[in-house]
Amino acid sequence: MHRIVTLALDGVIPFELGIPPRVFGGARGPDGRPLYEVLTCTVDGAPVRTDADFSITVEHGAEALEGADTVVIPATHALGTTLGEGRLPEPLAAAIARIRPGTRLVSICIAAYVFAAAGLLDGRPATTHWSSADHFQKLFPKVKVNPNVLFVDDGDVLTSAGVAAGIDLCLHIVRRDHGTEVANRVARRCVVPPWRDGGQAQFIEHPLPAPTAATTAATRAWALERLHEPLPLSELAAHARMSRRTFTRRFREEMGLSPGQWLILQRIELARRLLETSDLPVDGVALRSGFGTAASLRQHLQVAIGVSPMAYRRTFRLVDA
Repeated sequence: MHRIVTLALDGVIPFELGIPPRVFGGARGPDGRPLYEVLTCTVDGAPVRTDADFSITVEHGAEALEGADTVVIPATHALGTTLGEGRLPEPLAAAIARIRPGTRLVSICIAAYVFAAAGLLDGRPATTHWSSADHFQKLFPKVKVNPNVLFVDDGDVLTSAGVAAGIDLCLHIVRRDHGTEVANRVARRCVVPPWRDGGQAQFIEHPLPAPTAATTAATRAWALERLHEPLPLSELAAHARMSRRTFTRRFREEMGLSPGQWLILQRIELARRLLETSDLPVDGVALRSGFGTAASLRQHLQVAIGVSPMAYRRTFRLVDA
């Protein structure tokens, strides 16, 4: 059984600490058996303070990290020298060193600082909470920081933005490991959306528009029903009754992406669902999702997740088998 080990650091945020056992612990196979073993440890096995008015007692010390298949570090506001100087304190560095090479690494929110300070994010794409992104990039210039997404999946290293994005990332991992049906069951039990694509923009702090100001929400909903159509910018702007320039500006303010970028992400997500759940040929999936040709779909899917449509479909057929 795949073993998830969550490392709770001093000052850990209880919400984030509760995400791995709630999501991974709720994943069940067709026979009802758990798909993950979920453990929680601290650096020395002792209780740790949370950022609330209580402490957490655990049953494991850092030795649990040695047997982990996946290590998750939730956010803490007590990162000390890690946050200030990009340097791990000795006990934490020793604990991280116990993780076996090839173990999947997952950070929630600003816990990305821990992996970055250990040199495990050098040269790799990553994200963290939007409010820390600039500081994170300056402190760790070798990391390819994307401040706008909910999470980044770089294979064996996955990082998420703040709070609820940790749920998104853990559900994504369940989905990647065991397929859509299992992840959807977990999401239903948690009463959360089953899937928010990692490329969706973080909800970055912007001034709220005036209540009477026009938004692009209706046009986005309209476009989602017509992803198989070309949907040029002029048509989107006309539907929103705005000029192209105003529509583009308003859209970026609301979504953190250009209309074209957003459309590609929605089409990729639709194509993924069709590859997972339908028997349509790849050409048919490409037409239904608005990519037009199998070659275009293949190119966009390769850029987005690094696999071809057939390889993606085979992965989910093997999971469902």
